[in-house]
Amino acid sequence: MPHDPARLADAGAWFAKAASDLRAAEHDLVAKPPLTDDVLFHAQQAAEKSMKGFLAWHDLAFRKTHDLSELGRQCESLDASLEPVLKRAQSLTVFAWAFRYPGEHEQPPLDEALTALTLAREVYETLLRLLPAEARP
Repeated sequence: MPHDPARLADAGAWFAKAASDLRAAEHDLVAKPPLTDDVLFHAQQAAEKSMKGFLAWHDLAFRKTHDLSELGRQCESLDASLEPVLKRAQSLTVFAWAFRYPGEHEQPPLDEALTALTLAREVYETLLRLLPAEARP
């Protein structure tokens, strides 16, 4: 039975945006000096958009939120095997806003940015594998 074209397009669009965030984070790493605050932001965004793409594929509504705990719980309700990676991804939530504005935060260290990007890639790849090939960017 063919898949619903609207769901394929919606899920694919979310994952394409997530892939773009991963690419932006990788680009920020090669800047001199690396833009580690942007890497962290894009890592959070990639994980968030991947979760929203997974939920869109399953036609499960979600709020406009950056809260990866909330989105992760919704994803886990569809597939309990996702719990370990999505629990770890909750730590990325704060990067949706932590370094977006001037203030008390210093530039984060490179190892923190690399760890966050690795985790975001894991979320992206784990969720993407659960979609049909036609929904993948």
